Amino acid sequence: MPVDPLFVLLLLALLGLFFFGYLLVRRTLIGLREGYEEGQR
Repeated sequence: MPVDPLFVLLLLALLGLFFFGYLLVRRTLIGLREGYEEGQR
């Protein structure tokens, strides 16, 4: 079964987007939590 290069490229792009989104969300959540803890003091 031959692998379509376009399909592989699409899969890699999706993985990259997912990873980037995950990092972005995690960084935002950490920043929000730190800001919240700063406000508590």
